[in-house]
Amino acid sequence: MKKLVIFCVAVVIGAGSLYANGQKAKTEAGSEQSRLRISKQYGVNYLPLIVLEGQKLIEKNAKEAGLGDITVEWVTFGGGATANDALLSGSVDLISGGIAPFVRLWDKTNGNVKSLGTLDQSPLILNTSNPAVYKLADLTEKDKIAVPSVKVSIQALVLQVAAAKEFGKDNYDKIDHLTVALSHPDALVALTSGKSEITAHFTNEPYASLEQQTSGIHFVFDSYGVFGARHSTNLVSTTADFYNNNPKLSAVILKSLNEADAWIAANKREAARLYLEVTKSNEPLELVLQIISRDEITYTTKPLNVTFFSDFLYDTGAISRKPVQDELFFPIALDTK
Repeated sequence: MKKLVIFCVAVVIGAGSLYANGQKAKTEAGSEQSRLRISKQYGVNYLPLIVLEGQKLIEKNAKEAGLGDITVEWVTFGGGATANDALLSGSVDLISGGIAPFVRLWDKTNGNVKSLGTLDQSPLILNTSNPAVYKLADLTEKDKIAVPSVKVSIQALVLQVAAAKEFGKDNYDKIDHLTVALSHPDALVALTSGKSEITAHFTNEPYASLEQQTSGIHFVFDSYGVFGARHSTNLVSTTADFYNNNPKLSAVILKSLNEADAWIAANKREAARLYLEVTKSNEPLELVLQIISRDEITYTTKPLNVTFFSDFLYDTGAISRKPVQDELFFPIALDTK
């Protein structure tokens, strides 16, 4: 009996070694994963990803690159904090979202999470239903500002930058207690209904334009005005393990994003229609078309002024290291510059 047990243990150990060796050989042979899980969020900022999903560009380009059939699964999150947790837990392979939560994750993982490329340059917009509010100093304790994630989201960070400019650097978090975590669709409903505690929403498009079409809601400021220049707003990021284990697939993803950007630029109406089709949104086609045709919105994988966000996070002690822009991106992303 003892010999039988020893034999069985040896078989299990041997099988485990064979499996490990097989996996190692498989990796060394260049085999890459065939299932890809990607997250996106709400709004036209994520239009390049919606084009990838609707036109199955990753699947097409993966096959052309000799990677065979790739299964791409898409999930939508309401904010950057949720996306970060999903990536760290292994629930998804790539996440997309605002630069602020990404930079926090880069710092938290000691640079293990980096970006494959940006998605867009677009302003973030603060709207309010309070007729007395035209700057942050006009806010009262009765006002509540909806953001995707309290303190973590890119909108929450821009509010801090605006507060630092208006109240002084030491008071950058002066209005943090007025923020409430809500997804953009939920915040739109809350603000426009007039029946909620929400009196302001720091958002992106098309939600900003939809809110401004509602009587009693007006524009306060946008992120381009706060920083005094255009900036990248959202990006796609992943772990170093994924990037190193899937170099061809990583290249396919970046190629697909660039292909989507070029298609959007040349086919604005079709892109607006695809946005509505994939997201199952009910905004007017002409409104979406008008929004994505604006000069202030550009879809590109090339980063612009990313350090606006990382510098502020470092200066306020939210991150431990102050990166230069290139440190935040994988080498393949920098080749597009």
